[in-house]
Amino acid sequence: MAQQNRPGRDGNGPLLSQRAAMVFLLAALVGIGAAVLSALAGNAWPLAVSVGSGASAMAVLFFNQIID
Repeated sequence: MAQQNRPGRDGNGPLLSQRAAMVFLLAALVGIGAAVLSALAGNAWPLAVSVGSGASAMAVLFFNQIID
């Protein structure tokens, strides 16, 4: 199948938009903070990592909605 002539990217552009980078950065910070607080509360590390992962997943959804 022949490729259509599309004005595409030159390959030097960013991999993520600024908005996506901000959403993922804030979600990572929330996840790390939740994991550290959970570990300091006396939970085991596997449970703390699970809490941090869940918090970061919810943070992606939250920040995706509020960042315009």
